[in-house]
Amino acid sequence: MKDAKATEIIQLNIEDDGRIPNHWKLPLLIYKNVLDEDDDAVAILNSNNWSGEWLGSVHPYHHYHSNTHEVLAADSGTATIQLGGELGETVNVEKGDVIILPAGYGHKMIESSDDYQNYGAYPNGRSFDMCYGKEDERPEKLENIKHVPMPEADPIFGTSGPLFNYWED
Repeated sequence: MKDAKATEIIQLNIEDDGRIPNHWKLPLLIYKNVLDEDDDAVAILNSNNWSGEWLGSVHPYHHYHSNTHEVLAADSGTATIQLGGELGETVNVEKGDVIILPAGYGHKMIESSDDYQNYGAYPNGRSFDMCYGKEDERPEKLENIKHVPMPEADPIFGTSGPLFNYWED
């Protein structure tokens, strides 16, 4: 694992587009090439109390979670993912990259290599809801996002990780 100070961190602040709310306060973070070949991503996430992990890919449609934050740790291959909804940013992801999504941030797979997989996990192993940006779900989901607590630890670097330089209560 790279040192936190040596890690390139990309911050995205994407506004609510009327469908995908994103987060009004917390930015989405991308830690580029932070995990090394021999790192055990699940062990790192679990040691920082991000669990409920799964191995797979990002859905090929815009969606978000209103009741928890999420981390995606690229385990193999490459992908192009759109973050923040239709008006969001498209980013290239490769093995070793980590995306930290605040509650409400949209994400969608655009394309990927055949071998692309990522681990997903959640603070305290919270279960997640699936939200699609439908008008009738919006009032409840916006309220949910407001009540998602701050994580106790950065998913990669723990309680003193750089996440807390970007996410403040």
